[in-house]
Amino acid sequence: MKPSPSISAFFPAYNDAGTIASMVVTVYKTLEDLTDNFEVIVVENGSTDHTVEVLEELAPHYPRLRLLTHRQPLGYGGALRVGFASATRDLIFYTDGDAQYDPRELKLLLPAMRDDVDIVNGWKIDRSDPLHRIIIGRVYNRFVKTLFRLNLKDVDCDFRLIRRTVFDVIDLESDSGTICLEFVKKTEDAGFRYAEVPVHHYHRAYGKSQFFNFPRLWRTGIQLLQLWWKLNVRRLHMRQITRRRAALAAHPPHSTPPPAPPNPSRNRSRERARQPAPSLSRGAGPRYGRHRLYR
Repeated sequence: MKPSPSISAFFPAYNDAGTIASMVVTVYKTLEDLTDNFEVIVVENGSTDHTVEVLEELAPHYPRLRLLTHRQPLGYGGALRVGFASATRDLIFYTDGDAQYDPRELKLLLPAMRDDVDIVNGWKIDRSDPLHRIIIGRVYNRFVKTLFRLNLKDVDCDFRLIRRTVFDVIDLESDSGTICLEFVKKTEDAGFRYAEVPVHHYHRAYGKSQFFNFPRLWRTGIQLLQLWWKLNVRRLHMRQITRRRAALAAHPPHSTPPPAPPNPSRNRSRERARQPAPSLSRGAGPRYGRHRLYR
């Protein structure tokens, strides 16, 4: 029998008091059904509502739940970087804390994580958003796929299962929502192999999007151009990838520790660790359609 992989599941959470408890409980129960070896992490991102209070009330009842709270917002990219850096298991699953994805559909991703796959990416079957957001999302997806020469079907689907060893090779730098594009571009350039699985997308029932306002869209446009210049023109990340792989080949790690969280001095975080030591985990789930594999 194939040994069970270990899984870290994490959520970035900003003003998600109305949804984060259900997300934590759902993913916790899903992982309990799949394995004994997991952890759940919430990266609370300087919320101004009752997100922290909800999580602190929840934590005593779920011993494998770890809370990382921040007094000042890290930005969406900063929260993801902290989550990736804090994960201790072999596989990292993440999605947003706003309940627009169903954590139970992790069971759809896990069977696609075969030995020849490094990242399993969800793609939205039908986006459940207001019409203007659907239009902006489609234009954005096609634009960045063309501009950055990407193969992925759904670049901005934040429902992913990733081997932690990916972060031995690439570094992420973005603090904003462009981190997803940076992640896809760097992993594709590094030759990591993707499988894609259809997942459901749901209407936002609580709070509002942090991305869909015109000042933020303008800033995102500027950041996209800067990222394009950095990754498509200068391509300095390819030198880093080559150096990292050479170092790993020369000195293979027996157990690779996660990288340090970004900007620790700027954002004082406090962690409530409810599980003393890392372990291993596994999952399998129902089939949903066919997944697509490419390199």
